[in-house]
Amino acid sequence: MIDVLRQPAVLGLLMVVTFMTLIMTKRMSAVAALLIVPIVFGLLAGAGPGLGEMIVKGVLQVAPTTLMLSFAVLYFAVMMDAGLFEPLVRRVLSIVGEDPLKISLGTAILATVVSLDGDGTTTALIVITAFLPVYRRVGMNPLILATLLGLTNALMNYVPWGGPAARAAAAVHVDLAQVVGPMLPAAGVGLLAVFGLAWHFGRGERRRLAGRAAQEGDNVAPLAVLAAAQALEVEKDIRRPKLFWFNLALTVVLILGMVSGLAPLPVLMMSAFAVAITVNYPVLKDQKARIAAHADNVVNIVVLLFAAGAFTGILNGAGMADAMAKSALSVIPTAVGPYLASITALVSMPLTFVMSNDAYYFGVVPVVAQTAASFGVEPVEIARAALIGQPVHSLSPLLAPIYLACGLLGVDVADAQRFSLKWAVAICLVVLVAALAMGAFPLRA
Repeated sequence: MIDVLRQPAVLGLLMVVTFMTLIMTKRMSAVAALLIVPIVFGLLAGAGPGLGEMIVKGVLQVAPTTLMLSFAVLYFAVMMDAGLFEPLVRRVLSIVGEDPLKISLGTAILATVVSLDGDGTTTALIVITAFLPVYRRVGMNPLILATLLGLTNALMNYVPWGGPAARAAAAVHVDLAQVVGPMLPAAGVGLLAVFGLAWHFGRGERRRLAGRAAQEGDNVAPLAVLAAAQALEVEKDIRRPKLFWFNLALTVVLILGMVSGLAPLPVLMMSAFAVAITVNYPVLKDQKARIAAHADNVVNIVVLLFAAGAFTGILNGAGMADAMAKSALSVIPTAVGPYLASITALVSMPLTFVMSNDAYYFGVVPVVAQTAASFGVEPVEIARAALIGQPVHSLSPLLAPIYLACGLLGVDVADAQRFSLKWAVAICLVVLVAALAMGAFPLRA
């Protein structure tokens, strides 16, 4: 029995299950589990003398992604602080008025823009603060706000600095740009579908609320103006309205450079950040303050990805990933193997709902990628397919943003999940079809 337990495939499976159990039951943080669990199982596998080299190798493989993400977070944080997106927020709020259709579409548009920083918590705070008073005044269902917020944020997390894409790339040790680039058109189709859903919601609410008398008198200031003032109440001294056009041009150039492959992503992000913070905050004290204000987000990303590198470094270096893949290969029918990319896309919906992104991308995806390679499916294709389920993942009870959003909206989490789940699945299927049609990954290898 002991000999069986010491087999690489069994140890690898136990290692993944232990890791997922610890973080899903909140017995350990993801960072701690990513480090401690593989070291323990690496020792049990007899790889003790080589663990250090395995960890370093794994960390070096994720270093470019980690570098890019750290500066991406800082860049978009500086843009938020400088007020690049503030005029758009005000404009959206001034346009929507009290028409349910416009309000619904405005919610989706604002959530899309604010989600550029890749942080679900920030998106929830800004969008809900801006739009909840409007929804309450008009009498619209706040679950619509929650649904549009979650779906747009999930799709915008496909961007290179979004957590899921970075995890998927790190898990299978491929370049982040290779994962993200082919998926962005499919994500764009998904966003169009979300805007279509917003139109559907708005039309439905407009019919439902037709003929309803206004709850406030005409002498009250326009609600959109009040909501905008509340949503954008920040420290005025960090705004740089005179630099709006410069910041917009810099961001457009950055995005075009990323899409065209002008230079490696880390180089583009580092250069753009250096220019942005120097121009917007030329005083060194102000630069330090802006970096310090967002240091928590950067540190969390860096330590998580470096710990993930250590995890996958030991999983691969100790031979556990190979052994698990061979074991899985022996039980998967030959006829099914070539379809593993599309199967991965489908099962990513239920798996990411009941698992954290850390558990899924670092525990499941590497094993699937290793197995799929034997059927001619590239690891990068598995990484892309693994992103499909993110709209459903946004409703996971394991996520903090859903509790924040529901708390701000005053709705029950279970009600939000019941209302949104079918729409999330529908958006996932739209993105899946678009990804297959655009060649992001094959239906069959």
